[in-house]
Amino acid sequence: MATPIVLITEELSPAGIAQLESCFEIRHADGGDRAQLLAALADADAVIIRSATTIDAEALEHAPKLRVVARAGVGLDNVDLEAATRAGVMVVNAPTSNIISAAEHAVALLLASARNVPQAMASLKNGQWKRSAFTGVELQDKVAGILGLGRIGVLVAQRLQAFGMTVIAYDPYVAAARAAQLGVRLVGLDELLAESDFISVHLPRNAETVGLIGDRQLRLVKPTVRIINAARGGIVDEAALASALGDGRVAGAALDVYATEPCTDSPLFGLPNVVVTPHLGASTHEAQEKAGTQVARSVRLALAGEFVPDAVNVQGGTVDELIRPGLPLAEKLGRIFTAVAGGIAARIEVEVRGEIAGLDVSVLQLAALKGVFSDIVEDAVTYVNAPLIAADRGVEVSLATDKESPDWRNVVTLRGTLPDGQVVSVGGTLTGQRQVEKLVEVNGFDMEISPAEHMVFFTYSDRPGIVGLVGKILGDEGINIAGMQVCRNARGGQALIVLTVDSALPPAVLDDITSSIGAAYGRAVDLDGR
Repeated sequence: MATPIVLITEELSPAGIAQLESCFEIRHADGGDRAQLLAALADADAVIIRSATTIDAEALEHAPKLRVVARAGVGLDNVDLEAATRAGVMVVNAPTSNIISAAEHAVALLLASARNVPQAMASLKNGQWKRSAFTGVELQDKVAGILGLGRIGVLVAQRLQAFGMTVIAYDPYVAAARAAQLGVRLVGLDELLAESDFISVHLPRNAETVGLIGDRQLRLVKPTVRIINAARGGIVDEAALASALGDGRVAGAALDVYATEPCTDSPLFGLPNVVVTPHLGASTHEAQEKAGTQVARSVRLALAGEFVPDAVNVQGGTVDELIRPGLPLAEKLGRIFTAVAGGIAARIEVEVRGEIAGLDVSVLQLAALKGVFSDIVEDAVTYVNAPLIAADRGVEVSLATDKESPDWRNVVTLRGTLPDGQVVSVGGTLTGQRQVEKLVEVNGFDMEISPAEHMVFFTYSDRPGIVGLVGKILGDEGINIAGMQVCRNARGGQALIVLTVDSALPPAVLDDITSSIGAAYGRAVDLDGR
C-alpha cells in the first residue's frame, strides 16, 4: 500500500513536521504559486496550508486523492468550505492555537495606546526629545469594556483586572452568573460605551456585528476613551472611527485588523493618536508551534480513518454509520436554537429518540453544541472546544436518550432553559431513503419543513391577514419566499410562521415585520457560511 502524501505549502513548525514524517511522505510546494500548487495537489492525500494558499473549487478539482485540508491557524477565509464538503474533503484548523497570543496582543495594543509608545519611539528615533508631548494615562482604577466575553475576551479581562481595572462586558450570549464568577459585570452595549475608558473588541464578524461600532455608538463614548480591535475587521466602522478621532470625540485607537486586508492605506494611518499593526494577533513562535502540532495531529487522525474532533465540516472516523448522517442536522438545529432563543441558555438538553438511541449518540450532542455556538463566538467551533465554550459561558449541558419515538423513526431535540425561565426547543429528523433533513418542532409547534440557507421565525396571536401582510412586506423588499409553514396551538391562540427565503433578511426588514404583525418575537438565521 502506497505511503500517503502530505503536501505542505507554507512554513510549518518543525514539531508539526516531525509528527508527520515518520508516517507519511512529506512534499513541499509554494502555495502562492498557483501553477505549482495545482500540479502538486495531483498526488496529495492531505495538504497543510496557512493564509497565503487558497484552496477553492479549482484546487479541489486538481486533487482527486485529497482527503483533508489542514489550516495551521484559525481563520478559514482562504478555504472554500462548501466546495470541500461537496467533494467529501475534510477541513480542519487549529482553533485554540492562538488564543493566548491574540489576548496578549490586544493588551499590548491597549498599553501602547495608553502610553503613546510607538509615537514616542518614532519621535525619539527622529532626533526629538519631547517628553511632554507623549503624556499618557494609567490603567489603574479605569473601566475596561470588553465587547465579547468568549475565550479571548475572558483572557483579556483577566489580564486587565491584574492592572487594577474594573471590567465590564457586553455579550448577550453569556450568562450573568458566569460573568460574575469572572469578576465581570455584564451591561448593555450603550452602557458599556458610556462607561468605558478603554474598549476592546473580541466579537465574531457576522451580520449582527459588522458596523456594530459606528457613528451613533461613537457619539456615546467618553472623549477620553481608547478603542482597541484585535478581533475582526469591520466590527468597528473605520470611517466613523477616523471622524471621531479627528473631531476629538475619541482619544485614541489601536487596530490589528481591518475591514479589507491586506490594508496599507487608510485614513486612520495618518492620525497621530492611532496605533496600528498588520494583523499580528497570532504571530508568535508559540502560536505557530501550537498550530503546527494541532493540525499534524488532525492529519494523522484523518488519514488513519479515525474521528477528527477539530474538523469544521465533514466528520470522519469511528462514528456509527447510522448516526453519521445526523451530524449536519444536529449542528443546524443548534444554530436554529440559538437564533430562536435570541440569547444564551442556562441549561441545554440534547434529546435523541428512536432506533439510534441505543447507540453511542454522544457525538450528536457535540454536533448540536457546535451549532449552538458557531454564530456567537469569535473563532471556529469544533467538537473539541464546543463543550469548553459551554462551560466557559456557564451553560449546563446534558444528553437524554429514549428508544421510543411515537412520531418519527429518529428525532433529535434541543431543549433549553433561558435565565428568565423561558423554555426554547427545536427538533429535527431525517426522512426517507435519501435521509432528507426536516425541522419538525419549534417551541412546541409541530411542522415539517426542510432547513434552508435563510430561515425566519415569527410568533404572534393567530388572526386573519397575517400571512398576506408578511408576504407584502417581503415582496416590497424584493425578498422571495421559497417555503412557508403556519402552525398554531389553537384557533385564535398562538401561532408560528416559519419562512425559508432566497436571501438573508436585513435586520430592518425583520424589525418591520415583527412590529407590523405584533409578533412576540421575530428571529432570522442564516445557515450558509460556517
